[in-house]
Amino acid sequence: MTVEAAGALAAALAMSSAIFAPFARGRSWPPLSLAHPDLRHLDDAGWRWPLTRWEALRTGCILAGAVLSIATALPVAVSVAVSAVGPSILVRSRAGAARERARRATTRLLRATEAALRSGASLPEALRRATEGTEDRLARRPFVDALRAFDLGAPLDRALRTAAHRSKSDARSQLAFETLAIGIESRLPYERAAILVAAVADRLAFEERLDEEVRARTGGLRAQVILLALVVPAIAAYIALTVPSLAATLGQPIGRFVLIPAAAVLEVVGVIASRRATVAVRR
Repeated sequence: MTVEAAGALAAALAMSSAIFAPFARGRSWPPLSLAHPDLRHLDDAGWRWPLTRWEALRTGCILAGAVLSIATALPVAVSVAVSAVGPSILVRSRAGAARERARRATTRLLRATEAALRSGASLPEALRRATEGTEDRLARRPFVDALRAFDLGAPLDRALRTAAHRSKSDARSQLAFETLAIGIESRLPYERAAILVAAVADRLAFEERLDEEVRARTGGLRAQVILLALVVPAIAAYIALTVPSLAATLGQPIGRFVLIPAAAVLEVVGVIASRRATVAVRR
């Protein structure tokens, strides 16, 4: 009897669920965003092909690393990992250099904007002239997006903030855009707007000189770190050639799968840590 009652209850629940399901409000789940980790860096580096071609290039590097590991008796996992990460490291390095050039171009763009303001042009027209005279794509992009939104009816201060946030500029450029947006929101006259733009350009120029000073003072240290990273494997190879017992140890599985990969990882970690320390001081 109990089984029959349970079956009837289950059937009733199933039928009621089927009847009232169309009237139920589904829960709104947040959209799942799967962004490629190298997408922004590829765009900044000037990659103009689809991501499928990029992944095909990475796959080719992985296959080349696997073939090289088989030919040279290197650990397959290490070769494949280096081949998979190598393209990302290269494109991130090129993107960083492109952003550095864009920061300098932004300073020149603001100088041109100041000159146009002092000649009597309005701020949107001054930004438009300065943008048209700038060749750097990354420096022009937020201003072009802001002016396009302004032409479509959006306030220029809000358009500048949105364009700067969308372009994912660094903290210094974000501060410059925020200062310009505050000046536009305050409806400053042309003379005071030119003074504000000049102050923002002076701040960016000071940051550039500070970066150059830090880079010059830490250049010797970074060169020493890279030199030590190259000297240690050379010494290990020399000792392995002159001491047969060490060569035999490195040729064993513990050497090929533990000692050599651990040494390579420590070398890479040391170089990255020194570079991050320099970048942290510059920030």
